[in-house]
Amino acid sequence: MDNNLDSVVTTIIEQFKARSIKGKVKYGVDLDRTDLDLVEWIEHAKQEHMDAILYLEKIKQTISGKEKNI
Repeated sequence: MDNNLDSVVTTIIEQFKARSIKGKVKYGVDLDRTDLDLVEWIEHAKQEHMDAILYLEKIKQTISGKEKNI
C-alpha cells in the first residue's frame, strides 16, 4: 500500500477490495459487467442510497434515544 496515504484512506481502500471480492463471489459479476444499461445502473445506485438513508435514520434514532421498538 502507498505509504503516503493516511490510515483512514488505506482502511477504506482495503474495505473496497474486500467488498469487490465478496460481490464477485456472491453475484458472479463485478462492475465491469456489460449486461446493464444506464437506467439499470441508476436504479441500482438509487436502491443502495435508499438503504443508506434507512441505516442513517436508524442510527439517528438510536443515538437520540428516539428508537422505535415495535
